[in-house]
Amino acid sequence: MESATQQRLEALVSSAPVLVFMKGNKLMPQCGFSNNVVQILNALGVSFETFDVLSDPEVRQGIKEFSDWPTIPQVYVNGEFIGGSDILIEMYNSGELREKLAVALAS
Repeated sequence: MESATQQRLEALVSSAPVLVFMKGNKLMPQCGFSNNVVQILNALGVSFETFDVLSDPEVRQGIKEFSDWPTIPQVYVNGEFIGGSDILIEMYNSGELREKLAVALAS
């Protein structure tokens, strides 16, 4: 990955306490997996920002290398990669996600 792309991704990841790299945006998700993540975060009442990877092929590919995770969506909390749709569903169902977000957003 080019260093300019790396720096851009680092800036994006740190731009919001909760950031979702997804297809579409929180008002109009463009795939079912992205929609799952939006629904979970909305159900938890969490404020979050999104980045539409469909609008930027460089970010779309770069974020996969950045996180070493092959799929979109990707969720970051306070700059830390949490996971994709399946991971968020598991964490939500176990209560772990609510706990993690509460701690992260309280600091």
